[in-house]
Amino acid sequence: MAQFVPGAQVAGQEIKVGFISLGCPKNLVDSESMIGLLSNTGYKITNRKDEADVLVVNTCGFIDAAKKESIDSILEAGQEKATGRCRALVVAGCMVPRYGQELMAEIPEIDALVGTADYPRIGEVISGILAGQKVEQVSDPDAITDWNFERVLATPGYTAYLKIAEGCDCACSFCSIPIMRGKHRSRSVESIVDEARRLGAMGVKELIVISQDTTAYGIDLYGRPSLARLLKELAAVEGIRWIRVHYSYPTRITDELIEVMATEEKICKYLDMPLQHGSNKMLRIMNRPANAGGYVKLVKKLRERVDGICLRSTFIAGHPGEGPEEFEVLLDFLKECEFDHVGVFAYSQEEDTPSGQMEQMPEEVRAQRRDAAMAVQSEIALRRNQAQVGKLLEVLVEGRAPRGQGWYVGRSYRQSPGIDGVVLFQAAPGAEFKPGDFVPVTITGVKEYDLVGEAAGAVAEPADDLLLPVIPLNRHQ
Repeated sequence: MAQFVPGAQVAGQEIKVGFISLGCPKNLVDSESMIGLLSNTGYKITNRKDEADVLVVNTCGFIDAAKKESIDSILEAGQEKATGRCRALVVAGCMVPRYGQELMAEIPEIDALVGTADYPRIGEVISGILAGQKVEQVSDPDAITDWNFERVLATPGYTAYLKIAEGCDCACSFCSIPIMRGKHRSRSVESIVDEARRLGAMGVKELIVISQDTTAYGIDLYGRPSLARLLKELAAVEGIRWIRVHYSYPTRITDELIEVMATEEKICKYLDMPLQHGSNKMLRIMNRPANAGGYVKLVKKLRERVDGICLRSTFIAGHPGEGPEEFEVLLDFLKECEFDHVGVFAYSQEEDTPSGQMEQMPEEVRAQRRDAAMAVQSEIALRRNQAQVGKLLEVLVEGRAPRGQGWYVGRSYRQSPGIDGVVLFQAAPGAEFKPGDFVPVTITGVKEYDLVGEAAGAVAEPADDLLLPVIPLNRHQ
């Protein structure tokens, strides 16, 4: 573990650090860890840019839109140095290994770079820049091997992401993650369970298991896929009620994993497995070692063996080499599999990737195909949601619904936060719930991607005028 240089005060003044965390939940975990490390060494964390002496922008560099958002955020933070209290700007995260030198040269307001393997040294970096240094702390992405640090959660207190591995050994032709995050490295079961116990003691009730490829967990440490073993250990952690699995590579979903999902009460009957396409030709071009027929068989097996399982996937439309025929195959594949939740992304050209060197189709065609695929999926999602009407689902309360008195918003096991919609339900007269409570809710209707229901004893009211929260269904994962 890194040794930190004391430096939380300069000239007797308390140093406040603000964070801007961009991108996926995996990046958010890194930000939470940095916040925890700084908090434990005397720095004060603020969520207001105008109060911060130091601003840290934790960047995402996965696709063009994410890179643009990251650069815009860096520039906005840089303005705080000219007009506000801010004295130092740190840029961390996925853009640093690829573009750090370029960013430092073109944006002089940047005082420090922190690579994806270097965030445990964030305290040293800030001490250095407050002492007048320019700091470039950028190691090989593979340098970090474990990251079991005290975190300060940026999520609601009842939900936390649990990162079980870093990096990726897949060589998908469109993806730059291995360049930014390095090779796959699993944490030990003991380290992960130790963190889960701390989270449970903090009041966390839902763990969302993440990494670049969760089903590759343990291969490097134990010689075989070990996600099933890990989930069994996590299910024994006191205080945890739900365990949800994301980012599962389909070819490593074992019978043992399926059995654990079917039998362990705490494991949500929910699986996120990005498939990327339904055309064998496109899967070969993408360097995905699978075939669409195998995907279909896997979907059928999961639904046969795990009663009520909810399946999420993501796909790319407009990838180089995708002609009209291959795109129609993708649409047919969506119709055949009928996933409960789907995100479709217009292909984004990534430099230094094989796909990025291929002939590109116009951006407007990519966008049109994304929209067409999502139109197909929206009908499927509505049908899958309508099948929930009349069922009794356990709902994790997240707060009051904007409709007013007696209405609450929450999620069932079928809904992961921020990407899958919500359950809006009416409570019985006089009933009061707080965030983190679990409430049995009978589903009475469907509104777009959301479910509507009522708790026991509720007096039904028309739901047509519900003010629904906006849930971005195409969020980058």
